[in-house]
Amino acid sequence: MRFCQSCLSLLLFFVSAACCVAQTAQIDRHVVLFGKEGEFAGWPANHGLWSWGDEILVGFSIGSHQDLGSRHNINREQPEYHVLARSRDGGVNWEIEKPNDRGMLINAGGMRHGITDPNHQEGDPKKITESIRFNHPDFCMTMRFQNVDGGSSRLYYSYDRGRRWRGPFKVPAFNQRGVMARTDYLVNGKTDCQVFLTASKANDEEGRVFAGSTKDGGLTWKFDAYVGPEPPGFSIMPTTVRISNHHLVMATRRREGPGEAKRRWIDGWHSLDNGMSWTALKDPVDDVGEGNPPSLIRMRDGRLCITYGDRKPPFRMYAKLSEDAGQSWSDPLILRDNIAGRDMGYPRTVQRADGKLVTIYYLHTPDNRYRRVEATIWSPNSP
Repeated sequence: MRFCQSCLSLLLFFVSAACCVAQTAQIDRHVVLFGKEGEFAGWPANHGLWSWGDEILVGFSIGSHQDLGSRHNINREQPEYHVLARSRDGGVNWEIEKPNDRGMLINAGGMRHGITDPNHQEGDPKKITESIRFNHPDFCMTMRFQNVDGGSSRLYYSYDRGRRWRGPFKVPAFNQRGVMARTDYLVNGKTDCQVFLTASKANDEEGRVFAGSTKDGGLTWKFDAYVGPEPPGFSIMPTTVRISNHHLVMATRRREGPGEAKRRWIDGWHSLDNGMSWTALKDPVDDVGEGNPPSLIRMRDGRLCITYGDRKPPFRMYAKLSEDAGQSWSDPLILRDNIAGRDMGYPRTVQRADGKLVTIYYLHTPDNRYRRVEATIWSPNSP
């Protein structure tokens, strides 16, 4: 039997689609961290997620809701607050902490406004003069850009699981035109830490990922390497894991092309020399609609897990798994559906003591137009 070329192409399309049908993950429960009528909550990926056993801490933004169609429904004329949510039972129950209200920021000048205050009322960032103990058992650190256009960023750290913060400190320029930082770092020792940030491109627009490091607790920093060539569009929001002493794997949010030619996806990279050079891997996700950042973790069984929001119908939160350090990826697992539109995603994921995963993101649903931050607690399938 012979097929015409168009029939054969159509058949191959349906066979391929059938092989890649997403299945629902093993969901334990969905939990609301913050959701309030008339308010917007979102963007955990812009802040950070930290864990100590079953104690989990995550940052995100809250503000006033404003109907803006498919855009971010936050009123930019009203204050935006950077807050924290803490769980002591593996993500089942949460308490909201507002550093601005509780004076949690420590600075040489005394108690200031809260961590990463969006209006930067806590004063100008200072140079780090006391070596940071990255391996302190209750350590956490966050880095946040002040603005995308100016390309300056701030660093804060804590020795008590985010209850009190030191900062703001300057994120060094690394000889770049600008640095737009979000939280992505690997602790290697007492004063040894690697960071993965986004630099301004030659045209001063955000869009090129690089690796940097410090060996003396942040007193001095050095540029290590760009992650790939400068893209015409952008590569931003890296998420990085360590496989071995010299092997790192990273995923970034990518965007290329205007109009109908546009492409939004998640790409993969690895380094076999501890961040000094990077080689492209197979893209973990070929299409995420209008674009969304990934969250990458290495689970205790050695597999990688990437979670992400898909900003095209039917608007879902997904996960994929890799058993070979990012060389290949499973079909997607559905973590959350019944999402009402593109203003969603920006996840962070962590593994609990019992092996279950907690993925935190924001969304709105057909029956509730207000953006809220939720967590999905789920089990990855067996290796």
